[in-house]
Amino acid sequence: MELAELRRVFARQMLALADVWNNQRLEDAFAHVPREKFLGRGRWHILTPWSLQNYANNGDPALVYQDVVIALDEERGVNNGSPSLHARWLDEVAAGPGDRVAHIGAGTGYYSAIISEIVGPEGHVIAVEYDADCAQRARENLSGRRNVDVVHANGCDWPKDEVDIVYVNFAIPRPADPWIENLKPGGRLIFPLGVPSTTRSRGRSLNGVTIMVTRLEEGYAASSSYPVSFVFAEGLTPEPSEEEIRNLYQSLKRGGWESVKSLVWKQAADSAECWYVGSDWALSYNAITA
Repeated sequence: MELAELRRVFARQMLALADVWNNQRLEDAFAHVPREKFLGRGRWHILTPWSLQNYANNGDPALVYQDVVIALDEERGVNNGSPSLHARWLDEVAAGPGDRVAHIGAGTGYYSAIISEIVGPEGHVIAVEYDADCAQRARENLSGRRNVDVVHANGCDWPKDEVDIVYVNFAIPRPADPWIENLKPGGRLIFPLGVPSTTRSRGRSLNGVTIMVTRLEEGYAASSSYPVSFVFAEGLTPEPSEEEIRNLYQSLKRGGWESVKSLVWKQAADSAECWYVGSDWALSYNAITA
């Protein structure tokens, strides 16, 4: 009962930090899922803004119900990320009952579990994880959830069929084709557009922004409002070029992503009308008109 009460307070606090005030289903999801179940046994490495060296050696689950990042694989920089950030993202993509969601970069499954609570038994979650160990742990952690399938695969190859939401948890310099092309009309994609900390490193990304894409009847609306920090994608094929990483880094450094209004996909774009132009896609300042 004490942990149940603590999770409820935690849920209310995370939504408040995310400036989410009217999403009872999201609050209930955070209140019902035991975060400690997804962190593994032994000491937990809790990363806080004031210290990167905090360890919970006694396995007290009460310690994880705060807005902190907890390491899952310290060597690779893989973490169980900020709950308030995910509360904000899940509110923004308007996940709801019956939605079919592709969770790309599921880790050990904590946020997949929260999504499964939100979409309910009539919805479905495809939890895709690249790392074999994390995928196995996610499969074990989520085994009791009938509306979740865990897939050990490269997240850039999923989803295979149309979904309502694509929810991506690693930074990448370009959205993968299936994330865009397998969105249903009205479907939403949220992902961190980012670069590694240096062009040579593939570690934790310190340069990224949230990109939200909505598929319309004709074209894609898009927006971006705030910077984020995520581990950089693994297994990209082909690897992004140094020029591509450099150009995106310059756009991020320049700022102005708040003015993005649409995604230009697989067609030519006028660089004068865009915040960023990639090889076959762009983020444009132009809104899509009906």
